[in-house]
Amino acid sequence: MTSPPTLARRLGLGDAVFIGLGSMIGAGVFAAFAPAAEAAGAGLLVGLAIAGFVAYCNAAASAQLAAAHPTSGGTYAYGRAEIGPWWGFVAGWAFIIGKLASCAAMAITFAAYAAPPGWERPVAIAAVAALAIVNLLGVTRTAQLTRVLVVIVLLALAVVVAAGWSSTPGTEGLAGLDLWTGSGYGILQSAGLLFFAFAGYARIATMGEEVRDPAKNIPRAIMLALGLALVVYAVVAVTVLATLGPDTTASAEAPLAETAAASGWAWAQPIVRFGAAAASLGALLALIAGIGRTTLAMAREDDLPRYLAAIHPRYRVPHRAEIVIAIVVIVAVATVDLRGAIGFSSFGVLIYYFIANAAAFRQRGEKRRFPRVLQVLGGVGCGILALTLPLTAVIGGAAVILVGIVGRLVVLELRRRRSL
Repeated sequence: MTSPPTLARRLGLGDAVFIGLGSMIGAGVFAAFAPAAEAAGAGLLVGLAIAGFVAYCNAAASAQLAAAHPTSGGTYAYGRAEIGPWWGFVAGWAFIIGKLASCAAMAITFAAYAAPPGWERPVAIAAVAALAIVNLLGVTRTAQLTRVLVVIVLLALAVVVAAGWSSTPGTEGLAGLDLWTGSGYGILQSAGLLFFAFAGYARIATMGEEVRDPAKNIPRAIMLALGLALVVYAVVAVTVLATLGPDTTASAEAPLAETAAASGWAWAQPIVRFGAAAASLGALLALIAGIGRTTLAMAREDDLPRYLAAIHPRYRVPHRAEIVIAIVVIVAVATVDLRGAIGFSSFGVLIYYFIANAAAFRQRGEKRRFPRVLQVLGGVGCGILALTLPLTAVIGGAAVILVGIVGRLVVLELRRRRSL
């Protein structure tokens, strides 16, 4: 009897780091700074530090779990193994709904930079369809394209930083920043919104069946990607705030392009817009891949329809899951706005990492790599940031998670009755 096709271990350490960077840099630099500035003004820099620390705690938990459970699904698989099926289900469901919103946010961001006026949504839909096709052609195609996009993004960000610090407003603006003008609540809300920018390392963990030597390479890739992203975010955030000021940053549709223009480097705006478009595509590409693997893991355990557990015999990807994901994201792109998508995504991802910290806390003996205090701080941080997000995001996210829980209860009851 022929064995069903499985995922193939084709990714090395460098591939995993680039997939994590591609997921994070596109989300953070080009989408989250404006709503964070609206919440906290220059205090978003404090929010960035808080978000970075919580992300570090979560990354430590994910790295510890990934070393012990080198399989697809990320915290869905870890939660099931360490705490129980219900915890795993909530983590997986929160991840999928949160990251579907992230996909919509990245597609809309891409179109904001790349599409002619009035064509934003059609262009965003076309981008989702094109990148879904790339993912269907195999994980090595995903990794190769992600490398190219990340290099383009970093070059564009270097132009923004050079433009900002070449101008008088940039150097003088730094001295005039007051980090404590926003309220404590506003700073925490900015941290919750900026956490959206750090969640890309989860994509590495969800691809545990496709990374070579996963017990060693996944923890390394998670920490490397997070550290590099944090440095990039800090440099760019200071540059944008020093050049534009908090109020202009908060109202800017394209804050990085406006930074280049305000510095007198008008010629650089097309370069920045091209980099922003590439960043958004890189994030969207990695997001679709990560959601597909979590969907696959949940379908294998019958927490989602078994139909979605199929793996393509040639390309070794969860093709049915990725096609369904692309369709859902296209519908979301046609109906949601960017800032609402960011808040909703942050709520789902913070719940996901709360469970990751709880699962890592339960690990004992040689499985432990980090002190438990990091998991306590990470879990508490996730809870606080989730509750300080915009109220609509909290209510909407909690409602959708509740729908998933009720749906699973109904399915389990139907299965119990059939077995009688």
